[in-house]
Amino acid sequence: MKNGSSVGKAFFDTNVLFYMHSTAEPAKQTRAQELFDRHLQLRSVVLSTQVVQEFYSVGSRKLAFSRQYLKEAVTKFLSLPLVVLGPSEILKAIENEERYQISFWDALILAAAESGGAEVLFTEDLNHNQQYGSVLVRNPFKEG
Repeated sequence: MKNGSSVGKAFFDTNVLFYMHSTAEPAKQTRAQELFDRHLQLRSVVLSTQVVQEFYSVGSRKLAFSRQYLKEAVTKFLSLPLVVLGPSEILKAIENEERYQISFWDALILAAAESGGAEVLFTEDLNHNQQYGSVLVRNPFKEG
């Protein structure tokens, strides 16, 4: 897959969603919006309950988005293909945490991406261009 442009499913981590909705870093905002919109048009976006919950929680506490703004954004996210985290994802996250020596929360994101059939995970939190099982991690703000 090159630059996340394949028609395979794409999982978006919370940090990419924040860049879409924040004007603090305009270049990252534009890149995140373009990437998300492209995958939205291809019907290849996958999210998880964890990502949506983090978006709401951090958006209200740290980024001071209004509750109405957050509710509208969350409602849109919940209308997309969504991995509802359950026992199998939690157990897979525990395996991922040990295998890859990453945080449990990042391991859970990987487990959700895999469970949702994603080929690529867009995030800043893991190693760019590293293959984790069936999921390739891409930092959308890095070249190559």
